[in-house]
Amino acid sequence: MPPDEQELVNSQSLEFLEALYSEFLTDPESVAPAWRKYFEQLDGRRRPLEKRPDRGPSFRRRSLFHPLADGNGAAAALPGLDVAVLQERVGVLVRNYRVRGHIIARIDPLRQPRPQPLELDPGFVGITDADLDRPISTESVPGPQVRTVREIIEQMRNTYCRSIGVQFMHIDDLACRQWLLERMESTENRIRLDRDQQFRILKRLTDAVVFEEVLQKKVPGAKSFSLEGAESLIPLLEMTLERAAGDGVEEVVLAMAHRGRLNVLANLMGKHPRQIFREFEDLDPELHIGRGDVKYHLGHSHDWLTPSGRKVHLSLCFNPSHLEFVNPVAVGRMRAKQDRFGDESRRRGLVVLIHGDASFAGEGVVQETLNLAELEGYTVGGTVHVVVNNQIGFTTSATEARSSTYATDVARMLQIPIFHVNGEDPEAVAQVIRLGMDFRRDFQRDVVIDMYCYRRHGHNEGDEPAFTQPLLYRTIAGRKSVRAGYLEHLLKLGGIPPEEAQRVADDRREHLERELSAARSDDYRLPAAALQGVWEAYRGGPESDVPDVDTGVPVERLSELLERLTVLPEDFHPHRKIEWGLARRREMAAGEQPLDWSAGEALAFATLATEGVRVRMSGQDSERGTFSQRHAVLHDVEDGHTYMPLEHLAGNQAPVEIYNSPLSETGVLGFEYGYSLDTPDGLVLWEAQFGDFVNAAQVIVDQFIASAEDKWNRLSGIVLLLPHGYEGQGPEHSSARLERFLMLAAECNIQVVWPTTPAQYFHALRRQVLRPWRKPLVVMTPKSLLRHRRAVSSLDDLATGRFRRVLPDVRGEDAPAAGRILLCTGKIYYELESQREALGRDDVAIVRIEQLYPFPTEELRQALAAYADETPAVWVQEEPANMGAWRFVRERSGEKLFGRLPLSAVTRPPSASPATGSKNSHALEQESLLGEAFGGG
Repeated sequence: MPPDEQELVNSQSLEFLEALYSEFLTDPESVAPAWRKYFEQLDGRRRPLEKRPDRGPSFRRRSLFHPLADGNGAAAALPGLDVAVLQERVGVLVRNYRVRGHIIARIDPLRQPRPQPLELDPGFVGITDADLDRPISTESVPGPQVRTVREIIEQMRNTYCRSIGVQFMHIDDLACRQWLLERMESTENRIRLDRDQQFRILKRLTDAVVFEEVLQKKVPGAKSFSLEGAESLIPLLEMTLERAAGDGVEEVVLAMAHRGRLNVLANLMGKHPRQIFREFEDLDPELHIGRGDVKYHLGHSHDWLTPSGRKVHLSLCFNPSHLEFVNPVAVGRMRAKQDRFGDESRRRGLVVLIHGDASFAGEGVVQETLNLAELEGYTVGGTVHVVVNNQIGFTTSATEARSSTYATDVARMLQIPIFHVNGEDPEAVAQVIRLGMDFRRDFQRDVVIDMYCYRRHGHNEGDEPAFTQPLLYRTIAGRKSVRAGYLEHLLKLGGIPPEEAQRVADDRREHLERELSAARSDDYRLPAAALQGVWEAYRGGPESDVPDVDTGVPVERLSELLERLTVLPEDFHPHRKIEWGLARRREMAAGEQPLDWSAGEALAFATLATEGVRVRMSGQDSERGTFSQRHAVLHDVEDGHTYMPLEHLAGNQAPVEIYNSPLSETGVLGFEYGYSLDTPDGLVLWEAQFGDFVNAAQVIVDQFIASAEDKWNRLSGIVLLLPHGYEGQGPEHSSARLERFLMLAAECNIQVVWPTTPAQYFHALRRQVLRPWRKPLVVMTPKSLLRHRRAVSSLDDLATGRFRRVLPDVRGEDAPAAGRILLCTGKIYYELESQREALGRDDVAIVRIEQLYPFPTEELRQALAAYADETPAVWVQEEPANMGAWRFVRERSGEKLFGRLPLSAVTRPPSASPATGSKNSHALEQESLLGEAFGGG
């Protein structure tokens, strides 16, 4: 044997050579001609030596695979390229397909695949045509151990370049990558469906198509945001639910924008089509004066039975036109459901988020929600993201809408697969659902399915898309429906008679016609919205309809709980300043020191938890507190492990969870709002690092928190803690924009309070849970008052009474007759009180309004009843005149309070910015403001 050929044989593993030789002995024609000729020349010594296991691999390879010389003494010809080199080059090509095969996948039903990247050309890695039929080892590729190079390339193209393109090689976890490539390459990314499964897909496509046909015909010109062009979404969702039920999922929360929402409501969510048709007819205007929402924003819940007989409860979230902002709301809802189940393994619930391509790439809340996926305080065990990829946003093409290749590229921040699939290939859709759901189950991570489709009509049915995309819509106009294309495929297979398929369509059309007739009948009325399930014992509506409750707790119980909050494990080593704080807490528990703000809060949490009320708080740095005031979670100074005393108050207490959130306002507030939607019996709080930062979550406040009851009859008890107050820290650390909340306040939709004592804060938090009335609570919380010597309370203050909406002058009935009344709210009170003492102005009364909304008209009337008519009343606030509460108060009071007390205001001048950035300037402004409040120039 020539040296180069001997080296070639020796470079192969014994296992490879013996496997290839065994295949040759079994079926010679299955082996590449070059190797077949080589093996035919081996002498008869091979078989006896096979029985010599005592000899090593090198001896066996040398002895068994030494070629015979031909008649001329020449060695048998072998393939030209060194096998080891070929093996290496094929490995590179295989990896290139795994990484870049999606580039040429046929995922877009409207366009040809993109040009093939150079790295997918065999020649790019040095493989020639002569090498394509050579067999090599394929241990790294699922399937037979020995195949030709051509067969391996064909397997890669079938797996990654047909109707499914996959991005998964960015995943660092080898186990995840191996799981995915094994599952995909072993089947060439194709699912084998039986006749019943294919017929089910056809039926669901029929349901989707016929619903849109009837809607377009019977309600012409009305906005419905049709699903036409993306009908595969309906079988996709059904297969998702079926797979989820098989994995033990009992609750599914879905969220989606308006595209296809009516179709999903009718064909998946169990909403009666007659109800949808009635909403289109709009025959009940008296039910919706000043309230309600458009039909394609509405939610619904339904118990869905899988074909296998399993029941899954579905909840489709209400969603405004802010599209993706519902994402964290839906995930928060599921976390609350899992916590209610005691589902710590996060196995019994599933979130399905249905996105649009333009919004998925364009709205930052998508990234914020993705970032929550693996965080301890927010994970739900994996979310399924389905992108209905219309390849256009209103009139904006993809090239104008994003800088990335795919709409889903932001999802590569997570260690998850992204499946791109042609929506006109329902069986490819079925494959990615199977893969995605199994991946989520096995790894409890998110998964993204990017379903390429199109939008047959414009942004809505009254829009003309050809104005801006004439070529695209010329192509779309010539395309048949997904159902029609799939039916042709099934008819070719011969398993489904055409008359059976037609009967399914006719039956569905007749059913919808009956539903439309019922909707138009004079005696049909839309069902009234009612609070059910966990919400049955709670109510919304006016505050005046709900009596106050006693929120006090006996002194002995308060002392006991406060003492327990200072007890740490013997092996725990706190910071020395924490030790000092715990010692001071013990003095508070003994009544030797007044309670500060954090003690009042801790006692509110402790009393509620030991009464069976779950407490959950999250926010940036909430465990310690932005101002180092809370210290709810303590860190051992020697090894860093943590301990939270609030979790160790009693054996049967409810959970207390306090989490440091990521640096996110929109996503986290949305999550906590969603959590509150399924936790009416708990205290759910979100804390802003500074109140100013709620600016970044304004959509959640406007579109959900402030308006959900009016639009959707959805109640929430979410609490927003917003540090607010002017201390010379600049325009970004002063104002929680109190005026914005008061501007949103109407119809008792929210509560806005600004408590000035720990006791008031304590009672406000307990009231929020103990009353059956559920409204969002906005609390202006302190900064400097956290340690103010006057902003304190006694144990007795917490033990008796309730939250007081108005606090009269502290001097009570003994106060001298007032010639001037200062009305205020919040921190400015303490500065006014100090100024009064410094000036000796006993003729000035100071009255605090602790609840700004619902406005406490009667309580304020009573607090001012003792003052003589025509006594000047002056509203004093730190904020500029165009901010704060002044305009809100003036609107409700007019020029005279209750028609007898002239009302004016002392404020900072109107300003475009909340506050100065100079601490010294702030001091000058504050001095001037206080002087003016007491009648100075």
